[in-house]
Amino acid sequence: MRKEQKDFLKALVENPSPSGYETPVSEVWRKRMKKYADSVYSDLHGNSIAVIKHDKRPRVMLAGHCDEIGLMVNWIDENGYIFFRPVGGVDRHQLPGSRVKIWTKKGPILGVIGRKAIHFQEEEERNKVSKFEQMWIDIGAKDKKEAEKFVEIGDVITVDAGFLELSTGMFVGRGFDDRAGAYVVGEALIALSKEKSKVKAGVYAVATVQEEIGLRGATTSTYHINPDIGIAVDLTFASDHPDVNKRLLGDVKMGGGPVVSRGANINPKLFELIVDTAKKKKIPIQISASPRGTGTDANIMQLTRGGVATALISIPNRYMHSSIEMVHPDDLDNTVKLIVEVVKRIRSREEFII
Repeated sequence: MRKEQKDFLKALVENPSPSGYETPVSEVWRKRMKKYADSVYSDLHGNSIAVIKHDKRPRVMLAGHCDEIGLMVNWIDENGYIFFRPVGGVDRHQLPGSRVKIWTKKGPILGVIGRKAIHFQEEEERNKVSKFEQMWIDIGAKDKKEAEKFVEIGDVITVDAGFLELSTGMFVGRGFDDRAGAYVVGEALIALSKEKSKVKAGVYAVATVQEEIGLRGATTSTYHINPDIGIAVDLTFASDHPDVNKRLLGDVKMGGGPVVSRGANINPKLFELIVDTAKKKKIPIQISASPRGTGTDANIMQLTRGGVATALISIPNRYMHSSIEMVHPDDLDNTVKLIVEVVKRIRSREEFII
């Protein structure tokens, strides 16, 4: 991974993007795409779209959602303590004691998530996960009036965790799900823009929004673009760490390459093209069984309008929906390379009719 690519990924991870509040990350994504795409634009929903060869057919859509899970200010009590609700699938186990940032109109406000000290908890309390209404954010305000000088109802909140590179080369950070996917589709479009003579299709890279609360951005952007072929890029569960049942998840390794889904959500001819391309280009891949619709943008892409020939390529990830998600840079690089090589082989819509 080149430095400029790592800087792009870091900027995506370190900016906030809870579902419905993706603007900071979207602006980072669009700024990089403008240097390479024929056109870059956003829509009424907030999706960011970068295009090369828009006048060509078939249309290929690459989708990676740029939103993350988070929290939202729900109530401020008389003592200035801030209560919150989840945005997406937040793990309550991990919240007490966390440092957080509240993203206000005036900029980020630092705070901590408090909970009754263990010394004062009954045995039953110690063994239970706190409910959201049993936790609060403390910004050090003396009362409600002071807190309201900084914070408003509806402000979003993220855990204060940024991008880190471990000594082993692994990347750790908050919300790689799925800013890593938005990174991949963007970098794939950049690579394709440098080989336009080999690209016969119109290519639309999309940083979709609001995936974590119901695949909403993919719904509107796919309808608008009306692609013939769609490739969604998301994260999937690595199963190479303790307490994971491979009988349920299969064998997915960090650094083992992109994970290509196979099943009802996936066009079988597009799947075979991806696998054949990986073999010919010597790109390592892993196969994942997906017997029903996936919980990703691929699900809604496949079912839009008259149907889209859809694939799902995923990046192995440890500790999903936590502030310490982990990805392997080789998996990111190989996912970009695989998508680029696949798109260069696409010639017509008809080759994917089953």
